[in-house]
Amino acid sequence: MKKNLILFLFLICATGNAQDRPSEIMPLIEYLGYVKAFHPVVKQANLIITESEAKLLKERGAFDPKIEIDRVQKNFKSTDYYDKLNATFKIPTWYGIEFKGNFEENEGFYLNPESVVPEDGLYSVGVSVSVAQNLLINKRMAMLKQAKLYVRQAQADRTLAVNDILFNATTTYFNWLKAFREKQVFEDFLQNADMRFKGIKKSYEVGENPAIDTLEARITLNTRKLELEKARINYIKSSLELSNFLWLNDNTPIEIKENIIPDTNTVNNFDTYYQPLASDFETFDFEDHPKLQSLDYKYKSLVIEKRLKLNQLLPKIDLQYNFLSQTPEIARSFSSSAYKAGFNISIPLFLRKERGDLNLAKIKIQNTEFEIQSTKVSLKNKIDGIYQELDSYQSQNAFTDVIVSDYETLLVAEERKFFLGESSLFLVNSRESKLIDAKLKAISIENSFLITKANLLNILSVNTIE
Repeated sequence: MKKNLILFLFLICATGNAQDRPSEIMPLIEYLGYVKAFHPVVKQANLIITESEAKLLKERGAFDPKIEIDRVQKNFKSTDYYDKLNATFKIPTWYGIEFKGNFEENEGFYLNPESVVPEDGLYSVGVSVSVAQNLLINKRMAMLKQAKLYVRQAQADRTLAVNDILFNATTTYFNWLKAFREKQVFEDFLQNADMRFKGIKKSYEVGENPAIDTLEARITLNTRKLELEKARINYIKSSLELSNFLWLNDNTPIEIKENIIPDTNTVNNFDTYYQPLASDFETFDFEDHPKLQSLDYKYKSLVIEKRLKLNQLLPKIDLQYNFLSQTPEIARSFSSSAYKAGFNISIPLFLRKERGDLNLAKIKIQNTEFEIQSTKVSLKNKIDGIYQELDSYQSQNAFTDVIVSDYETLLVAEERKFFLGESSLFLVNSRESKLIDAKLKAISIENSFLITKANLLNILSVNTIE
């Protein structure tokens, strides 16, 4: 694959006159592989996962151990009012429990008596506990859980984003192929019109055909030239649109050269990896769809938020207990006879803010439930509609194949009658115009058929390019 990509780069970036080089085919699979590898939007989609991982790392930081040092000094008129040092080491845990160790050293002439500690400082080890609000669930716990869900949601969102850009790239390739085949049609019939004009002109010169036939043949020739010029411009425009999806690894856009052409056998090649997937569509589990997975992770995140808001209705009761010692190297010096303890209770009287937050969380959950339900129905209906569309296009393709074949037979017969003198150039041109219209219609139906197949893969978020 790497060798093919290098060759592909050489073909696209090589300098020189494209008209002097033989045409090189760019298959759909190779083109999509390049889009997936280097297109900026695909790289941007990959950043979704990188961002989610960064957010997860950030939320894990809420559980990092922490060292806090607080030192305050006051000296005024050559008097040391106080010099206070407080150093704390904290270890937060999953639930509303926090372990900590503390060293306190204070001195000074005007030191508050309650701040007096032994000369070598005072050590303490203890724990703080939230016994109601923030015990079973708290903000840092909820944020970490949500960040983990966000990583999984980001993976699903990334799949959707990549599939969208691949679908757009695929439809652009199909339109490029359509423009190329239309140009081929007009090139072929321009050749026929030119040969017919030259033949009729010679016949006129020897007196076998009237002058009016040369005029009609020339009108047809110029009409074919006009149609070919329009098709050529359309092909150039479609080539430039295709170039929008082609980039180098260093984020440099590249432009398709004139000697690079689409694979005219794309229909059969596309079916080689479409059909195995199509056989599994009937047993497709909608729960595995990236869109529904993303919504499911969003729903689970909102449930966590609801639990947090519900927990905020409880009173806030924080307890703390610290064992004190001035000789921490002796473990038994920490005893219940020397301690520092306390508690804090906070109870809002009306809980209006908390109840409002809880109601908003419930509304968000309901909205997501409705979105999940509507998405399931929408996906099912879209898939059913596409199946019907594909069946119709198969029938249309069969009809157009017969119509094109019949018009070709009529044109050959009419040309034979014309050269035998039993028909007119007007009828020949009429048959030919009908054949051109039929071929263009067949190309258009085939293009719609391919785009519909690609749309089915996109709706199901089936990534066929590895």
